[in-house]
Amino acid sequence: MSYKKFTFLILFSLAFVFQSCKLEDDSVNFNFIPLQIVSADLPQSFELNETYEITVRYLRPSGCVFFEGFDITKEATTTRNVVAIGTEFYEDPCTQAIEELEASFNFICLYDETYLFRFWSGENENGEQQYLEIEVPVN
Repeated sequence: MSYKKFTFLILFSLAFVFQSCKLEDDSVNFNFIPLQIVSADLPQSFELNETYEITVRYLRPSGCVFFEGFDITKEATTTRNVVAIGTEFYEDPCTQAIEELEASFNFICLYDETYLFRFWSGENENGEQQYLEIEVPVN
């Protein structure tokens, strides 16, 4: 087989594969949502260059919501915003009972300044973001 025919065959095959994997907009049956954090367990202090497991308790608003992980953003050198992320599936029926669950993540202390953790805890009646703030000094 010539080089041109081989290249054409590969490109045609790839185009067919990618076309068959195309997702239609109306086939999406889930949405990512923030989950309200109600508490977090952190140590009294950190040691530089040590790793800590931070445990968080969050609310699962229904049986159609599943924990996906954490979105942790660095707002300043030692300020971290932490949001628990869930996937909400559009299914019927769905239990509406609120459930409190636990998840954790590992954190490495890289700076010798006090850390401020801001855990997303929902919105107030005016739609303003609310945070559970915890400071942890570094020894």
